[in-house]
Amino acid sequence: MKRDPQPVQRQAPEEEQKTPLWIFGYGSLVWRPDFEFASRKVGFIRGYSRRFWQGDTFHRGSEKMPGRVVTLQEDYDACTWGVAYEVHGEQIAASLQYLNMREAILGGYDTKLVKFYPQDKEGDEPILALVYIATPQNPTYLGPASEEDIAAQIIVSSGRTGHNIEYLLRLADFMRYFCPQVEDDHLFSIEEALISILPCLCHAEEL
Repeated sequence: MKRDPQPVQRQAPEEEQKTPLWIFGYGSLVWRPDFEFASRKVGFIRGYSRRFWQGDTFHRGSEKMPGRVVTLQEDYDACTWGVAYEVHGEQIAASLQYLNMREAILGGYDTKLVKFYPQDKEGDEPILALVYIATPQNPTYLGPASEEDIAAQIIVSSGRTGHNIEYLLRLADFMRYFCPQVEDDHLFSIEEALISILPCLCHAEEL
C-alpha cells in the first residue's frame, strides 16, 4: 500500500523571526514613526542632549528657508527622552529601508547604537537600540543659536511634511504628556519664545 508523503514540518513563527531590533526616536518619530512595529516603550538614553541644531530642507523647510529639527549632542550628564520601537522579522528590513530614506538620505542623519532605558523599568538591563544622529559634518547642519533665533526660524519654515511650528509643538506636547517629570529646558525655552513671537507677528501682518 502506497503511503502518503509525510508533511513538511515548518518552523513556528517565533522560530522564523530574527532577533528583534529596537529603534529609538527623539524627534518626529515619537509621534509619527510611519513604519510597522511590534511594541513601543517610552524611555531615555544617557550621554546626549536634544538640540534644534539640524537644518531641514525637505520635511520642515526648503532650500531657500531651512527649518530647524532636533539632533543629539554628546553631553555626559544629560538624558534624552523619547520612544523606542521594537521591530522584528520582515519589519526590520522594511523599517530600516524607510528610515534610511527619511532620516539619512533626506535628513542627513547617521546611525549609532545606544543603551535605551525604558520608563516602566521592567528589567535592570538597558535595551540596545539604533538611533539616528545628525553630526556637524552633514551639509544641512546649522549648529547652535539662541532660543529666540531658533524660534524665529521655525515660525517662517515649512516643508513637504508640514510646518516647522507643528514639529516643535508636537515634540513639546509629547514631553509634557508622556514625560511630565522631565525638564527639557532647551525645548520648552524655544516653545516659549515662539509663543511670545507669534502675537507680534500676527499684529504686524494686520497692519
